[in-house]
Amino acid sequence: MIGTLYAQTASQGAAQGGGFMGSLIMIALIFVIFYFLLILPAKKRQKKHQEMVNSIQVGDGIITAGGIVGKVTAVYEDRIEIDSKGTKLEVIKNYVATVTTKR
Repeated sequence: MIGTLYAQTASQGAAQGGGFMGSLIMIALIFVIFYFLLILPAKKRQKKHQEMVNSIQVGDGIITAGGIVGKVTAVYEDRIEIDSKGTKLEVIKNYVATVTTKR
């Protein structure tokens, strides 16, 4: 009877040893899923936005992240100057949400 119990305990211990490897594989699988569902699309959106910001030229119509609508009158390295119904504003380029019209 003791030999039988010992054999059962040994086989259960061997089965539990694979649990760590299974957990490690599950964690890696979850990371891969998060990468493809969250990180990769965010990188694509960021790259597309950066390309849009870099292509802004004088005469383009824009909408800022704050909701200001205007026309670009000057482009500088990190900011742009816009005219919105006679009011001149300077806006940081990264706060441009969309380009509505190209010149």
